[in-house]
Amino acid sequence: MSVNVQAQVAHAIEQIQNRPPVPDIDFTQHILEDGTTISTQERVVKDRPSAGIPTPAQFFSSADQSKPDIAFLKNHFYREGRLSEEQALWILSTATEILRRESNVLSVDAPITVCGDIHGQYYDLMKLFEVGGSPADTRYLFLGDYVDRGYFSIECVLYLWSLKIWYPDTLFLLRGNHECRHLTDYFTFKLECKHKYSERIYDACMESFCALPLAAVMNKQFLCIHGGLSPELNTLDDIRAIDRFREPPTQGLMCDILWADPVEDFGTEKTNDSFLHNHVRGCSYFFTYQAACNFLERNNLLSIIRAHEAQDAGYRMYRKTKSTGFPSVMTIFSAPNYLDMYNNKAAVLKYESNVMNIRQFNCTPHPYWLPNFMDVFTWSLPFVGEKITDMLVAVLNTCTKEELEDDEDVTMIPSPPSPTSPTESAERRKVIKNKIMAVGRMARVFALLREESENVSELKNVSGSNKLPYGALASGSEGIKAAITGFEDARKSDIENERLPPELVDASSEEGKALLSSASSSSIPSTPAEADPGASMPVNAATLEAALAQQNGSSPPALQLNTNTSGSGSPVTGSASPASPTSPGGAFRRGHARQASLGTTMTSPSTRRRSLESTMSLIQGVWDGAAPGSIAEEETSAVEDVDGLVGRIAGSTVNGAKA
Repeated sequence: MSVNVQAQVAHAIEQIQNRPPVPDIDFTQHILEDGTTISTQERVVKDRPSAGIPTPAQFFSSADQSKPDIAFLKNHFYREGRLSEEQALWILSTATEILRRESNVLSVDAPITVCGDIHGQYYDLMKLFEVGGSPADTRYLFLGDYVDRGYFSIECVLYLWSLKIWYPDTLFLLRGNHECRHLTDYFTFKLECKHKYSERIYDACMESFCALPLAAVMNKQFLCIHGGLSPELNTLDDIRAIDRFREPPTQGLMCDILWADPVEDFGTEKTNDSFLHNHVRGCSYFFTYQAACNFLERNNLLSIIRAHEAQDAGYRMYRKTKSTGFPSVMTIFSAPNYLDMYNNKAAVLKYESNVMNIRQFNCTPHPYWLPNFMDVFTWSLPFVGEKITDMLVAVLNTCTKEELEDDEDVTMIPSPPSPTSPTESAERRKVIKNKIMAVGRMARVFALLREESENVSELKNVSGSNKLPYGALASGSEGIKAAITGFEDARKSDIENERLPPELVDASSEEGKALLSSASSSSIPSTPAEADPGASMPVNAATLEAALAQQNGSSPPALQLNTNTSGSGSPVTGSASPASPTSPGGAFRRGHARQASLGTTMTSPSTRRRSLESTMSLIQGVWDGAAPGSIAEEETSAVEDVDGLVGRIAGSTVNGAKA
């Protein structure tokens, strides 16, 4: 061993011995942004998960054996317990029969508490009943959207349906736009049902959703619906005439009741039209102040109470009518900290003795689920794969360029001499180059898998840009949340998911197979953003894959309007209302593509299978030397470096006299 090599070894030993000490970090403790210290070894929800299926004695109430024990179910679901498939089906079928007997337009009397969207936030639903009052002695009207986006939708359905069995005349449930097959398949509810129960439970829920009434008239003064008005809605008899026992259509009166919104500049519109195309939703309409006033006057009503839109304060009061001085439209939203990112308050509307109170409440901690109910192994595999390939690349770069060049004085044990022709030397260099390129390709493959994983896609969308801030992943969930500065940012980043989803075609179906085979030669864009927003989207392999992947004034003397929070009983002025976020413009294209975002699955069995097939094809291409375009571009930019490394390694190996 030469002096030069000895010096290098001594230098390496010195570097190892002089390493700075590893910092002593207590990973069992984590400090939140507000300074609160929590244990990483404890659950947010302290109760241990309930593992057992309830016995018939536990499931049915001792007071009435024909009804479920709602006190037991409340605690059972709170502890993440599940029912047997027969018990869940019994709740759904029993409640469905009650819902079927109700009319399209319910007539409900005061006192009553009106609630907006729940969206699978079961733990916040429990908080809602604390704020609004026990269902045993409080009348409730829910305006729809019990499922999707949140990860406890089936618990919300089973508990609310159980309450409906107990209180059929005091608890009322309306249909929302998410109570349909089209949205629950695109978002999370179908996957949740299949993960926690079975597809039989999902089908039973869909059948039950079709039995939900569409509207309610509260105290003969207020029209309560989920969405909004329609140009086809003249009187309440138009709603009564609808055949509601079906999947909601994408146009017409039933669609508008579930999907319509007030225009953003409600009350200050610069148009004489009563209805405008709803480019945010991709279907239905925006209705104007003029349309609302005309409808209220025509039907002798005081106001329209609706849900459907997230609100920073949990509610919004729109411009008051000139004839009554009461808000023409009110929006109620009852899902606090929507998607765990909006940081909004929730609200319920309590109406009693001609006094209307808005009660706000904040979110409640809940157990955590990985995106789309995936297991930790699946979630971590892309990250682990990327780190392993990083290690392989690091091995190839053990020696610096200077160390590789400064080896003329190194004496090594020579290998047996063997004549090497220029052709053999070139072949050897080619083999080594292919191996290095393969490792580089694999590193890039796992990097792409990591970048395209559902978790990172969600975080990118939440951040409002295509890339996460530097160090965002390393800082954990608290650091990610810090990147969201408020309700408006979260709303804008999620606005794409307010649209009617594209028509999804299962790739495993006959129709999907025919479409894929007929357009197998079409190129699939790497991201939905590559599609031309102005071009039409024919149904081909590319679009199919993208679709699969992706007031003012005073209140009248007879009716007072107060708002207060659950934390204080003092009323506050309700005339000022928080503004809704600005909606992006642009015409809607049916079948538009979108990225997977918070509360979406994009992982139906066919989608996951095709994703796996694509991944396997990509890896096979790597080993065969066929690099995808994005990989090939990066390889081209690094050809010189690779050639240099190949030359050094090949030269060292072929000559046999160099390290």
